[in-house]
Amino acid sequence: QVQLVESGGGLVQPGGSLRLSCEASGFTFAMTDMSWVRQAPGKGPEWVSGIKSKDSSTYYEESVRGRFTISRDDKRNVLWLQMDNLRPEDTAVYHCAKDWGLRGPRGPGTQVTVSP
Repeated sequence: QVQLVESGGGLVQPGGSLRLSCEASGFTFAMTDMSWVRQAPGKGPEWVSGIKSKDSSTYYEESVRGRFTISRDDKRNVLWLQMDNLRPEDTAVYHCAKDWGLRGPRGPGTQVTVSP
């Protein structure tokens, strides 16, 4: 049974930083591409970032490129998203997701709010 548990969200001022974590279980994490997906109020899910299992190559949505960094620890089954220089438009629930893109199962999410 796939389990994904996110943590690390919170309220931060514009320009601030947060580091999201995702603890994964129930599947072979080291052999699985992983993603972060966010959903803002009233909007559909948005694929923010992804990291491949084979070579840790990455994808970033254009608006977060250069500000967010995705990484993984295959020994601990943990996925991270380092978010720097946060903007109000980054406010959303952030979900850890199994697989590349929007197709895989997601965790319940952690709320990120960027506000003065």
